Amino acid sequence: MEFIAYDDFLLMIIPIVVYWVYSGIYEVLGSSEKYRLHSRRDEETKNLASKRAVLKGVLFQQALQATITVVVTKLTHEDAKPETSTNTSWFAAASQFMVAMIVFDTWQYFVHRYMHHNKFLYRKFHSWHHRIVAPYAFAAQYNHPVDGIITETVAGALAYFVSGMSKTTATLFFSFATVKGIDDHCGLMLPWNPFHILFGNNTAYHDIHHQLAGNKRNFAQPFFVTWDKIMGTYVPYAVVKRENGGFEARVAKH
Repeated sequence: MEFIAYDDFLLMIIPIVVYWVYSGIYEVLGSSEKYRLHSRRDEETKNLASKRAVLKGVLFQQALQATITVVVTKLTHEDAKPETSTNTSWFAAASQFMVAMIVFDTWQYFVHRYMHHNKFLYRKFHSWHHRIVAPYAFAAQYNHPVDGIITETVAGALAYFVSGMSKTTATLFFSFATVKGIDDHCGLMLPWNPFHILFGNNTAYHDIHHQLAGNKRNFAQPFFVTWDKIMGTYVPYAVVKRENGGFEARVAKH
């Protein structure tokens, strides 16, 4: 009897591989100051966690999530959630994808917001993520393990079970969510970035949240800004060009 089914293994490992490949691309692109929201010096002087600490923290977080994935897939009987047929229409898969995006966003918005408003939870757990004042790509999943499980792992589980996705569709969804999360933290305003065209929730939008002026604003992630607008926590941003090169995201004046 195999320890883990092949599709379960892909669901566990592909988003992790995508994380390091995609964030690695951004690290290479970020070698130039031309499109950066924060300089290399900002990363060294403003951030309260070293890149070595971030690397270790992200790897631990991913190992923890991979373990949870294995446990959940082993405990979930095949008849508890039948796999979607391989002949599922594109429309059905797209509908499940959209439901997953909405569920994922909703959970993350309200938990993320509560983490900021509850002083104990913020100080003990969520403040880890905000040690990164000048965000960069591979710090996207740098969280306290408890925060990572509550905010991200539970969000993913709910999105998976509520949407009814197959494991193949789920692998694509979590890979996409991984890419989007990295993009939100990459710190680069690339002019050809399709995410900046398709989503209002982008690199500059989330960068505002990592600033002191936006710490209680722009909680939504990773896809839409809908909950921020509904709940009154939305703040618009402006991207201005710095004299010494690169850009800066600022809270827009009304």
